[in-house]
Amino acid sequence: MGPAIPVLAVVGVGLIGGSYAAALRRAGHVGRVLGVGRNAQSLARAYELGLIDDTATAVEAAAQADVIMLAAPVGAMAKVLAEMRPHLKPGIVITDAGSTKAEVVQAARAALGDRIDCFVPGHPIAGGERVGPDAADADLYAGRNVILTPLPENAPRDVALVRASWEACGAHVREMDVQAHDRVLGSISHMPHFLAAVYVAQVARSGDAAERLALAGSGFRDFTRIAAGSTEMWRDIFLSNREAMLTELAALRAVLDSAEQALERRDGAAMEALLEEAAVCRRGWKLGNTK
Repeated sequence: MGPAIPVLAVVGVGLIGGSYAAALRRAGHVGRVLGVGRNAQSLARAYELGLIDDTATAVEAAAQADVIMLAAPVGAMAKVLAEMRPHLKPGIVITDAGSTKAEVVQAARAALGDRIDCFVPGHPIAGGERVGPDAADADLYAGRNVILTPLPENAPRDVALVRASWEACGAHVREMDVQAHDRVLGSISHMPHFLAAVYVAQVARSGDAAERLALAGSGFRDFTRIAAGSTEMWRDIFLSNREAMLTELAALRAVLDSAEQALERRDGAAMEALLEEAAVCRRGWKLGNTK
């Protein structure tokens, strides 16, 4: 028997797409891998690293691939899907790794029309601050959660194919409703990046930024690591999940206000209660927990 995915096309062979290809190749789950992207140098590097076997245009990928992984920024997916639509191979399955789902699904419906059944939306809860093909890691998804948000039009066998691909990467796969996904991920995925970026921008704008950064230690490093991620990708994520982000910011502002009031009043009991609540929650959390 041949590999489960004879020909895989990856649109965006960076950290997310490159790691998906690398993990599937190592597992023997994929045959030939095509790389699609705007940056010829990145694609050449992906080939050098063995992440892909050849490069292709979006049209060529649509005509040749059995599975297409869209690992491009959320804002770029509509254009890519529209370009692929007239050339899609019969039986093809398209999935994505976008961090928001409602807007991606809406764009996919508009671009694919009556071929929407081939699109199985997904989101791996994994990443890092490094970008490009050199950031690809076959172990990135091992033990991590991947969310699928299947559409009513999806055939069960296509959802199973996408699920099996992520399981071959070592991930735990679960399914969620599109709206529930965006609400929950807005809180535990998008907000940390937003807050880290806003905080670093505040430090960068201070009059003594150089001195602050020179003295920064592990606390600063750990809190701000994700602020170094892809600016294009996170811009699209924040704008795509705007409503959920605004809701979470309002909830955060209420807690921040109460903490600020405790400081103003020198209310040690209130401050300790908030810190204890946070500490208990954080100590009980484990990365990749699927319960």
